[in-house]
Amino acid sequence: MAAEDEIIAEEINSAYISMKGVSCFYGKNNAVKGASLDIPKNSIYAFIGPSGCGKTTMLRSINRMNDLVKSFRLDGSIEIEGENIYSIKSASKVMSLRKRIGMIFQQPNPLPTSIMKNMLLPIREHYNGKRGQFRETAVEKLKTAALYEEVEDRLDKTALSLSGGQQQRLCIARALMLEPEIMLFDEPCSALDPIATLKIEDMLLELKKECTIIIVTHNMEQARRISDYTAFFYEGEVIESGKTYDMFYDPQTELLDKYVRGKF
Repeated sequence: MAAEDEIIAEEINSAYISMKGVSCFYGKNNAVKGASLDIPKNSIYAFIGPSGCGKTTMLRSINRMNDLVKSFRLDGSIEIEGENIYSIKSASKVMSLRKRIGMIFQQPNPLPTSIMKNMLLPIREHYNGKRGQFRETAVEKLKTAALYEEVEDRLDKTALSLSGGQQQRLCIARALMLEPEIMLFDEPCSALDPIATLKIEDMLLELKKECTIIIVTHNMEQARRISDYTAFFYEGEVIESGKTYDMFYDPQTELLDKYVRGKF
């Protein structure tokens, strides 16, 4: 037992992202209520729960995207490597924070230009470098996203000609150009077919070697397949959280038990 306790203590102490008593408001609407979670580095952490339960609000709070909503307010703290990101006041430092955190949305959003320009435009906004150097990096990230072999002969063709699954992988590759430490995914596979979904899942399993991944998903099988940890949200509260295997096969609350069995 002592050895097991030591392992558990090590996991708790190794939290890379720590959310402490987080409550999120849009005006008077309390979307997240006192949520606390510890997310280890180089893991995949799934947020599950019914629609409108606070998952996406929590996700978007990690890179301070909700700051763009005038009525938004957050109480509590979100720490990355011990730094409370909501104590950052400088706009330039908030931008630097967002460079460290990539985000992929439910619907793919490639720019209406070539595949290569999609890859190069974000990095040119932040860094100086030779065109050839950027292209080499773009090819490397397209390979990481398991897309390069499918598009290598049409890098100068429009990205809008790609399938939905390919467009989503392009968006992931584009986000990787800034070498993010954290990647946030908001239902990235909900609009994709099963084959495209499995390709993205395989890529995420490889990607967690390089960065920490948080994914909002309504797909219970997806959470079960790829996540190391899971948090179950309901009506703005984190009802239960922990290792994914335990969450699905030994739920501690009746709510989670019903949800994972599809009897919610």
